Amino acid sequence: MERTLVLLKPDCVKRRLIGRILARFEDKGFDISAMKLMRMTPEMARRHYAEHVERDWYADLEGFITSGPLVATVIEGPEVIRVVRDMVGATNGLEATAGTIRGDFSSSHRLNLVHASDGPESAVREIGIFFGEEFKEEGGETKKDCC
Repeated sequence: MERTLVLLKPDCVKRRLIGRILARFEDKGFDISAMKLMRMTPEMARRHYAEHVERDWYADLEGFITSGPLVATVIEGPEVIRVVRDMVGATNGLEATAGTIRGDFSSSHRLNLVHASDGPESAVREIGIFFGEEFKEEGGETKKDCC
């Protein structure tokens, strides 16, 4: 069984879309195996978006992602990483196809409601950032076969 991290970003929480978006994943037949409402700290943001920290727009991204509560989830199912990415849609809500989460609910590049891991390695790393203790084996390593 494959796992992926899905974050419902502060704009999603503020717009009260949590239930509607999570229902889409459940309607698809996926399981939500972990979920928590939290605020991302600047340190977590730097770990999560490590590949973007040096970009000139990163400060705005960090400001947005730490601006309010978000919902962090681990979603499980067959081919869940690919299917969830397809369900989420293009990063820019103005370019996202109707029927995708961003296509139906977002009209912005930055305020795009959802983050979903883009591959097995990033899923393992990202799940470790948000749910490290829950997804650790006895040896202290994040489960490599989880995603």
